[in-house]
Amino acid sequence: MSDAVSPLAPKSYPQMPPIDGVRIATAEAGIKYKGRTDLLAMVFDEGTTVAGVFTKSKCPSAPVDFCRANLPGGSARILVVNSGNANAFTGKKGRETTEMTAVLASKAAGSSSKEVFLASTGVIGEPLDAKKFAHLLDDMVVRAEPGLWAEAGKAIMTTDTYPKYLTATCQIDGIDVTLNGIAKGAGMIAPDMATMLSFVATDAPIGARALQDLLSKGVGMTFNSVTVDSDTSTSDTLMLFATGAAEKRGAARIEDAEDPRLSNFRRALNKLLKALALQVVRDGEGARKQIGVTVTGAKNARSAKRVALSIANSPLVKTAVAGEDANWGRVVMAVGKAGEPADRDMLSIWFGDIRVAHAGERDPDYSEEATSSYMEGDEIDIRVDLGLGRGQATVWTCDLTKEYVAINGDYRS
Repeated sequence: MSDAVSPLAPKSYPQMPPIDGVRIATAEAGIKYKGRTDLLAMVFDEGTTVAGVFTKSKCPSAPVDFCRANLPGGSARILVVNSGNANAFTGKKGRETTEMTAVLASKAAGSSSKEVFLASTGVIGEPLDAKKFAHLLDDMVVRAEPGLWAEAGKAIMTTDTYPKYLTATCQIDGIDVTLNGIAKGAGMIAPDMATMLSFVATDAPIGARALQDLLSKGVGMTFNSVTVDSDTSTSDTLMLFATGAAEKRGAARIEDAEDPRLSNFRRALNKLLKALALQVVRDGEGARKQIGVTVTGAKNARSAKRVALSIANSPLVKTAVAGEDANWGRVVMAVGKAGEPADRDMLSIWFGDIRVAHAGERDPDYSEEATSSYMEGDEIDIRVDLGLGRGQATVWTCDLTKEYVAINGDYRS
């Protein structure tokens, strides 16, 4: 966790309402960080359903394996998250840590170990000693209380410079329901499912299969459309918990994701996921600028997204933005290397509303002064039209500064 807060941090934070059926506690376990919380327990009432999406990394962490094994049960009673150690690439010791944690967490929550979910974030390859924190779980469950969402956001931070938490409300069949979400992440961000760690809870009464469908479809244009440094984490975990408490207030229980009564909830969830994902981008390690990359005119949407990610992940594009240089030649390079259909002579490029290139060459009305002025802002939009079809996609990233190198050059020290 950096001492200097990102200049792109939120200017204000929302008041986080309690979610009926969720209680929260945090603790200082001293896993890596001193003088700050690094352990989170989220306790759910009986009947809470769960959905999750996880990293597609071929080297997943032990907690990811554990969650994948428990997810088909569709039921959750407790979530335990630690920061400072990813419990990834830790072999048999890593599995033993998850098993010990699950046994003690289920005992504390009065549940089956199949209703326990775990997540860890931090250094890869260092064994995580469950004895450092497992003894804290009984007390955490006892003192857990509903309103500690801001504290939850702080406890899961690593190199983040600010906590990420948001709330939303919507109606299901005329009954108000609430969604609260937290996220962490600043580096090793190039999601291949979700991103880093993010946990969302709601009091909506939604069955596990419907919940999973909503979440799986929701990540595509949100968490799967952001990148900080093109590196997919071993620990990426996004989970959605539904306590069903709104059923007591008259909300109908819904088991089918295509039920039209879920339309408002789907919109609210997707909006919340996108906002959390953008908070991660805006806290990218060393970031000073948010960059939106939109590609239109591609053969199809999948092709458009691959081209957009090629631009967004280019160190040369990202450093040009950091230097406030509208170097559209680097955008041309990134389009050309993407391996997707493109025609040099049909390419058009915009920085904001300024068209800098058209029909395969510099725009005849290009103004260096106007474009340089635009590049001084902290939100930069790059748009590329390929002129080949109707496919389009938008992804978000941040600039690449020398601070990124400084943060990651001594991460283990």
